[in-house]
Amino acid sequence: MDWAFLPTALNLARFQFAFTITFHFLFPAFTIGLASFLMVLEGLWLATGRTVFLDIFKYWLKVFAIAFAMGVVSGVVMSYQIGTNWSVFADRTGNVLGPVMGYEVLTAFFLEAGFLGIMLFGLERVGKGLHFGATCLVAIGTLISAFWILSANSWMQTPGGHSIAPDGRFMPEDWWAIIFNASFPYRLLHTVTGAYLTTAFIVGGVGAFHLLRDNTNARTRTMFSMAMWMAAIVAPLQILIGDAHGLNTMQHQPQKVAAMEGHWERQRGAPLILLGMPDMDAERTRVLLEIPRLSALILTHEWDGETPGLTDVPRDQRPTNVPLVFWAFRVMVGLGTLMAVVGVVSLWLRWRGRLYDTRLFHRAALAMGPAGLVAVTAGWITTEAGRQPYTVYGLLRTADSVSPLQAPAVGASLLAFILVYFVVFGAGVLFLFKLFAQPPHMAEEGPRDDEPIRTAGITPGAHMHHQEGADTRPGIRRH
Repeated sequence: MDWAFLPTALNLARFQFAFTITFHFLFPAFTIGLASFLMVLEGLWLATGRTVFLDIFKYWLKVFAIAFAMGVVSGVVMSYQIGTNWSVFADRTGNVLGPVMGYEVLTAFFLEAGFLGIMLFGLERVGKGLHFGATCLVAIGTLISAFWILSANSWMQTPGGHSIAPDGRFMPEDWWAIIFNASFPYRLLHTVTGAYLTTAFIVGGVGAFHLLRDNTNARTRTMFSMAMWMAAIVAPLQILIGDAHGLNTMQHQPQKVAAMEGHWERQRGAPLILLGMPDMDAERTRVLLEIPRLSALILTHEWDGETPGLTDVPRDQRPTNVPLVFWAFRVMVGLGTLMAVVGVVSLWLRWRGRLYDTRLFHRAALAMGPAGLVAVTAGWITTEAGRQPYTVYGLLRTADSVSPLQAPAVGASLLAFILVYFVVFGAGVLFLFKLFAQPPHMAEEGPRDDEPIRTAGITPGAHMHHQEGADTRPGIRRH
């Protein structure tokens, strides 16, 4: 099978990109939601004057600084990697994707970079209104960044608005059709709501951890309550958005849906295969557990609807690793369902007045803390592995996109990435867990603001420490 793990330059380049982008995606999936959470917290503090919101804001601001820094550093690698390992892809699609990614830098990244310093270090240096404005702009910047990046990715999934020159290059003809391509609105909503859920369950997991140790801490109770409200509202909404996204995918990428469902033959009234193992050689799925007709009902909203099969197209046009797509999709859906269940249970406990003293639920929320990260990773794998064997769906094959490199060169850079990532980012993640282990308290300190911000080699987190006795009441400014 051509998807087997063979030490070819193509497979090594694919694995290297998968490794680096999966690692990178964990951080934006968290910081997109966390930036909005910080904006809400600061807004509530300004509106109510309650310092509990300011203390929670400062607690998570330190976490945001570290996660944002790791996201930026890991993201820079992606552009270099496209130039080194995927130069043919860059050359063929550069006229379309280059401007789109340029817009992301000019709008989102400049916005985030321009106001991040004020957000991190300016609370007691600038007016409260200006600081809140900076926080809002950073939060908006993360959403604008998601807009452009997901537009570029969606164009690769459902290309439109272009022509193909005689030399094979994609030439832009209609920027509206390029940016707002057929799958973009669904992917944008699905990804952003997934990011909000990721943040909600991380915040909820940290809150649950501290509730198990001390359920009287008002700041812990508040952050846990806010996280559970987000879970209760967004998780069911995510299921509805996912359903719409699935219908859009079946219309434009039927082979991806067939791989997700494990269906090899086009059929009516197809069952939903809950557990099974797709066999690419035998062209069938060994079914362990299924529900009759449910797949047809979900995909077509008809009891006897017709669903696509993998054998509708030749082997070389099917996803190159059907079991990976099949199981990644189940992990995403399974965790999404569990997150919705947690949200519903939280509403019931809130109604009963038991949200803060039900230890079994706190243990469940703690266990679900990383669920959002796992779910968005599984969803990303489903999307990208399901697009194979194409980089631009139906138009440019992955095998025709790779640079003319030798396997040893790609293998050496892959090994270097693995070692550096696990050492550098492993240390960053350990520091995040150290921050998580500290409970929020009164007069919570944010990033230190009595040292000048370095203009070169900024290392968020290097200036963080606790200052005893600082007064953080509204309207008090330390001189």
